[in-house]
Amino acid sequence: MTRRIAALLVTLTLAVACLRDGQVTWLGAPTPIAPGLDLFQTTDTTLVDPPAPIAVYLLRLDPDRVVVESALSNDEVMDAERVDGIAKRRNALAAVNAGFFNVKNGEPAGVLKIAGELVSDTTLTRGAVAIHSQPGGGQRFYFDQASAKVVARFKADAQDVTVPVDGVDTTRERGKLMLYTPAYHADTDTAPNGTEWILDGKPLKVVDIRRDLGKTPIPRSGAVLSFGGLELTSPLEWLLAGTTVTFETRWKILNGTPEEHFEQARDVVSGAGLLIRDGVTMSDWLGKENLQPLTFTDVKHPRTLIGIDRKGMLWLVAIDGRQPDYSMGMTFKELLTLCARLDLVSALNLDGGGSTTMVVGGAIVNKPSDVTGPRPVSDALVVRSR
Repeated sequence: MTRRIAALLVTLTLAVACLRDGQVTWLGAPTPIAPGLDLFQTTDTTLVDPPAPIAVYLLRLDPDRVVVESALSNDEVMDAERVDGIAKRRNALAAVNAGFFNVKNGEPAGVLKIAGELVSDTTLTRGAVAIHSQPGGGQRFYFDQASAKVVARFKADAQDVTVPVDGVDTTRERGKLMLYTPAYHADTDTAPNGTEWILDGKPLKVVDIRRDLGKTPIPRSGAVLSFGGLELTSPLEWLLAGTTVTFETRWKILNGTPEEHFEQARDVVSGAGLLIRDGVTMSDWLGKENLQPLTFTDVKHPRTLIGIDRKGMLWLVAIDGRQPDYSMGMTFKELLTLCARLDLVSALNLDGGGSTTMVVGGAIVNKPSDVTGPRPVSDALVVRSR
């Protein structure tokens, strides 16, 4: 009798395990990387239509056992770095490229929040994921279409003044007001044809004003406001030494996610193309995210994807492309096919093309499409042991 009960328990355990992994049986057995982290690979030609060569690399993560974080190239906004370099510096188990960026200078092109600090803003509302660390352990992921802009507030002649900030941690333009945080670089990297206010202390106060100098050092505990020009507009000419300045992030979120989920998130990464949100498949990428079907959504490209499945497991996926004999890449329609196979309830298309890179155990496991080799990027999602 005891042996029968033991055999029955083993059978039930195996049945539960098979049920738990039912949505990934088509992928075959994974390669265990670390507790809570498994690597899969598939060349299933039926993932694309018509069937064609395809190579997909997939990381399945248990958010209760590993941690996913956003990381900057070279630990600052300026310049770019390969994903394997970012992973090595962060001692990561694995990593993938993340947000879109300006290939000329490596600056992020969308909303990006790192360790609680907004380091890139935009008026363009696109798919994004907010990452929260839970007090008792584990992580939560909120997917939506979002944009963010910053305003500066201070008092002048006892009046409250609000000034829009035109850009965060980005190249200064003539007649524009920029905010530079310590994440940008050691200094503002600006030309000597503007006005810069050094802010430091708690609360932040103007401790110095530099005119026509440029390259202002950024305090590690403060920030720099920088205006492209010497003739200031009326609100800015009232910004004097000793003035207290506060900043407010204004979020625009299209699908009902509470603003505080993005405001209070440790990390926010944006992509281009929210594919699924809370079980609902998205489709109006042209209208809501200004994504062009003839060049982007309906064309096969290398892709990088982040998604969460019905069981709460997180997936990071790299799909190789632009290599016809090896892997064609995917359209958005084909990405949705992959999402369905993985039983994803929320999914976001990240930067792709030559940027698509997956690193596991310090090595690049996929085949990036650029003929020059793996492309340096602005930021990555890194996976670490909890």
